[in-house]
Amino acid sequence: MTRRYGRRRSRRLVATAAALVPAILGLGCQPHADRPRPVSPPATPTADPGHWTPRPGTTWQWQLSGPLDLSVPAQIYDVDLVNTTADQVRRLHAAGRRAICYLDAGSWEPDRPDTRRYPPALLGRSLADWPDERWLDIRRLDQLEPLIGARLDLCAAKGFDGVEPDNLDGYANDTGFPLTPADQLTFNRAVARLAHARGLAVGLKNDVEQASTLQPAFDFAVDEQCVQYSECDLLSAFPRAGKPVFHVEYTLTTTQFCPVTRPLGFSSIRKPKDLSAARTPCP
Repeated sequence: MTRRYGRRRSRRLVATAAALVPAILGLGCQPHADRPRPVSPPATPTADPGHWTPRPGTTWQWQLSGPLDLSVPAQIYDVDLVNTTADQVRRLHAAGRRAICYLDAGSWEPDRPDTRRYPPALLGRSLADWPDERWLDIRRLDQLEPLIGARLDLCAAKGFDGVEPDNLDGYANDTGFPLTPADQLTFNRAVARLAHARGLAVGLKNDVEQASTLQPAFDFAVDEQCVQYSECDLLSAFPRAGKPVFHVEYTLTTTQFCPVTRPLGFSSIRKPKDLSAARTPCP
């Protein structure tokens, strides 16, 4: 499968952005790329959680399309669950690297091995940029937990160290379901619980508006384009807790975004939108 970039920009949030600007500025969110706010010192690490946890400053590679390039000089590889083999994960481990599996949690794809296991009643509207994919009714945890759990079982069986569950922000999109912020918090915490039960570290993907609340349940964050959208400070709870933010920009140059995210303690790279092997990290 060829996976494209996954930025899910909420139409509802964009429509109200002008009204929120004064509140955002008052909360210390980052309105300008030339005014980064340094991150506070990390909190003292808690007791061993029973699974691997990445640290701030760890380098990373994110590849979801094309032949997997195992020669990229990164400490962590975030790669597709289905298309990446257990042998490739073993080779990463032999080279001293960690591996994170990418999977869809809050949406449905038409070409995955378990596609037919998803009941039609769970499928909502198409994703804005991916018309063949559908949002899921995340309120139906009774049906979704076994499906997501089976994917996480495969992730653990292949030897992955962690998981990047995508589309954890359906409540902020036009899903066809009356999802609330509380629904999203419940679902996201359930995904984190399922991952931890299998010994996997788990990342919060893009749900920046709820990042501070969800930080205790997650081990790292994965963010797309927070510099472009002036929202990086919403993720600062993660580095303050000693947890990394793996961040990517697609259209900005490293000279534009690295001065913003470096003081925040993010691990930032520039990628092509097809998420192939090419990668430009901050110097």
